[in-house]
Amino acid sequence: MDKKIIITGFDPFGGEKINPSYEAVKMLPETISGATIFKIELPTVFGKSIDALKKAMAEIKPDYVVCVGQSGGRFEITPERVAINVSDARIPDNEGQSPIDEPIFADGENAYFTKLPIKAMVKALKENNIPGAVSNTAGTYVCNHIMYGLLYLINTYEEFKDIKGGFIHVPYCTEQVIDKRNEPSLTREQISKGLEICIEALINNTEDIKEQNGAIC
Repeated sequence: MDKKIIITGFDPFGGEKINPSYEAVKMLPETISGATIFKIELPTVFGKSIDALKKAMAEIKPDYVVCVGQSGGRFEITPERVAINVSDARIPDNEGQSPIDEPIFADGENAYFTKLPIKAMVKALKENNIPGAVSNTAGTYVCNHIMYGLLYLINTYEEFKDIKGGFIHVPYCTEQVIDKRNEPSLTREQISKGLEICIEALINNTEDIKEQNGAIC
């Protein structure tokens, strides 16, 4: 049976007119390495984003879920290793919520680690001349919130237990940095191609590779 993959992006937030995460997701092909791709835009809203993702997972019954979000200031496309059980908003979400040091799920673990082949993804990105790096922090805003929510659902709901999921941060796209001097960016096409490469690596690697890709700090 062909694999089914949900890949999500967020709507614009923080005063931006676009969000490169969903702009790049929209450009993905309908199938990648034989897997059917389901593209979903999530609201940049605490709570509501997880509810929307859970509904889609229940309806589609995917094999994999990859959530994508913007991280302005990062140079590389960065698959995330871990999500932590806290929401601590630097700015309000798109409905004005600004949680401070709040658990995402009171009965959840302190953190959940992805089971996606993140090092294989990074290796594939670099082999295709796209900047990539493993990230060890998804922040404490809605990106971490959705990654934690996804992994919580996988780890606590019987219907989702066979799904593998994770999160990828992407830089600004080029048109966002016209008035942001010295901010790194990639084009929409580069970001979308990078996501496609990550999905191919996901499909082709049932286990992650063992390769040095750590961080000193």
